Amino acid sequence: MSTSINYEERAREVMDIEIGGLQNVRESIGPEFGRATDLILNCLERKGKIVVSGVGKNHHIAEKLSATLASTGATSVVLHPTQAMHGDLGILSRGDVLLALSYSGASEELLNILPVVQRLDIPIVAMTAEPDSQLAEFSAVILSVAVEREACPFNMAPTTSTTATLALGDALAMVLLDARGFQKEDYALLHPAGAIGRTLLLHVSDIMRTGERLASVPADANVEAALCAMTQARAGSVAIVDGSQCVLGIFTDGDLRRHIAREDLLAAPIAEMMTPDPISVTPDQLAVNVLKIYEERNIDDLLVVDDKGALVGAIDIQDLPKLKIL
Repeated sequence: MSTSINYEERAREVMDIEIGGLQNVRESIGPEFGRATDLILNCLERKGKIVVSGVGKNHHIAEKLSATLASTGATSVVLHPTQAMHGDLGILSRGDVLLALSYSGASEELLNILPVVQRLDIPIVAMTAEPDSQLAEFSAVILSVAVEREACPFNMAPTTSTTATLALGDALAMVLLDARGFQKEDYALLHPAGAIGRTLLLHVSDIMRTGERLASVPADANVEAALCAMTQARAGSVAIVDGSQCVLGIFTDGDLRRHIAREDLLAAPIAEMMTPDPISVTPDQLAVNVLKIYEERNIDDLLVVDDKGALVGAIDIQDLPKLKIL
C-alpha cells in the first residue's frame, strides 16, 4: 500500500495536538477544582467513596482513574451507567460522591442514572467540556476538560479529550493524596506484591543470609580460608569476626581482584586484606534502607549486626532480584 504520509511527523503532530489540549485544560483549572477537592475530602472523611462513571472511552478512563484513587488510599469504585440500570445502582450509598465523565455532558446512559443519584442526595462532580449541558445542570461542581480539537483527522475519535480527562483525573487524585497526607508507607501497604511494597514492608531480617549461607572467618585466618568460606556459602563476601563474633572487617570478591597479583595471596593473613569497620545494618531496619545504602555507597555486600556489633547475617545485592525488591 503506497502512502505519502510521513509516519514520524504525523505521530509528532498527534502528540502536539494532545499537548495543546492538556495546556488548555491546565489553564482552565480554577476555584472549582478546589471545591471538588474539598467535597471529595469531606466524603472520604465521612467514610464515603468516590464512584466514577462514564460511557464508551470514558468508561475506560473511569476504570483507570478509580484504580489510581483506590491505590492511593481514596476508596473508589467504578459504576457502568448501563449496568447501573440493571441493579448496579446498589453500588451508590448516601455519603458518596459521583465523579461523572462525559465530554459532551449528554451521554444518555449516564444521564439516566442522575435522577436516582439526586434522590440519594449524592453530589456530582462533572468532568465535561459543556458547562451548559444536562450533566452540568445536575452537578454540584463542574471541571472543564474542553479542548480545541481531537487528534483524529475527522475531529471525531476521542483522543485529545480522553487524554485531557485522564490527566485532570490524575491531578485530582494526586491533590487528594497530598491533602490527605498519604505517605509512601501507606502506598506500600496497598501494594504488598509490588517492588515498592516489598522494600517498605520487608525488614533486613526478612532478606538477610544466615546459617550456611553466611560466610565468616576468625581474624587469624588466611585468605585461602576466607575464600573457602565464601565458596561454601556461595557468597560474594566474608565477614571477619573476633572471638565474640563481633565484626572486625569484610573481604569481598572485589578485594580479591585488587590483590590478585600478590604472590603469597592465599597464605596472607585476612586481617591485612580486609576492609575494617565495614558498613553494616541491623535486622530491624527496613529493606528500603538497604537499597539506599547500595545506591549511595556503591557497594554490593552488607553485613548485619546486632546492637552489640555481633554478626547475625549478610545481604548480597545478587539476592535482591530474586526477592523482587530490585
